Amino acid sequence: MTAKKESSDELNPTISVPTAEIPRRKSRTPSDLLALAIATCGVGYLPIAPGTIGSLVGVGLYLAVWGGLNQILEAKARRGGVNLLYIFTPQLAAMLLLIFIVSMAGIWAATRAEKATQKKDPSIVVIDEVAGQMIALLSGPFWIQTWWSILSAFVLFRLFDIWKPYPIRRLESLESGLGIMADDLLAGAYALIVNSLLISGYLLFVARV
Repeated sequence: MTAKKESSDELNPTISVPTAEIPRRKSRTPSDLLALAIATCGVGYLPIAPGTIGSLVGVGLYLAVWGGLNQILEAKARRGGVNLLYIFTPQLAAMLLLIFIVSMAGIWAATRAEKATQKKDPSIVVIDEVAGQMIALLSGPFWIQTWWSILSAFVLFRLFDIWKPYPIRRLESLESGLGIMADDLLAGAYALIVNSLLISGYLLFVARV
């Protein structure tokens, strides 16, 4: 017996995998429902391009938290008479912690989602796109001259997530939720590197102070 290996990337081919690779559950428990809610992020059941929409959720979550932290830390820096450069490290640390939490929750949720749906890498799971997109957005800053870097981070992540250059595709073979998350996390890292180079080139050779 085989089951279909799905993907929230509409350009990825659907393949068959042995059903023995997917542990069976008799019925959905409250933990399963919680896992499905986390794994789908409220958009995984949409019929068109759930992976792309999941990436947009990642953009929205990142910018909302980043913007809120920026306001809080900037106000604190001004009150303390501290240079605004000092807010960069705690802001980055907070975003890294958020991405870590989302990734760990995603591994658990995606594993449970596979068991609950009896599908390998079910297309409804988009928490991997959320986490990967947030990694790509670490390439900021997002001030007035580099607002376009948000768009380029989004496009680059989608390209790497769909293209899956070496060794991204190999990471899909990892067990359960770890395999679902790992390839998108590496795609996010690739997008982070390329977008950081684009921003650096712009700031060094194009931008005018």
